[in-house]
Amino acid sequence: MLNWRRDPGYEQRVMQHEQRILLHDQQMLLHEQRMNENRIAIERSKERTKQIESEILRVRNDSERIAKETEQLRQENAKLRQLNAKEKALSASIKRLCFPPESSSTLQAPTEPGSKPFLPS
Repeated sequence: MLNWRRDPGYEQRVMQHEQRILLHDQQMLLHEQRMNENRIAIERSKERTKQIESEILRVRNDSERIAKETEQLRQENAKLRQLNAKEKALSASIKRLCFPPESSSTLQAPTEPGSKPFLPS
């Protein structure tokens, strides 16, 4: 028969090996969990990026619309300033021609021969 002896450290090495396998399996599970968390975080980032890009587009469109409206209002204001200036000029002419100053006591000369001078009341 063979002279066979059991190795005194064999069972300890087998247990250490099994512990290393369990530790490795646990580390693999943790790694897979982190990978899944990272995938989820990446998907959330992509969704947020899409939301931000959509918001940027909306803001740009709003800015362009506001710029167009602002230009239209500037043009309308310029037209209104011109109309106001014309109205003031007409109003001044009307006041000057229709309502002579009270301090003026000179009679206006008749415009047609034989007509009488205008007497203010």
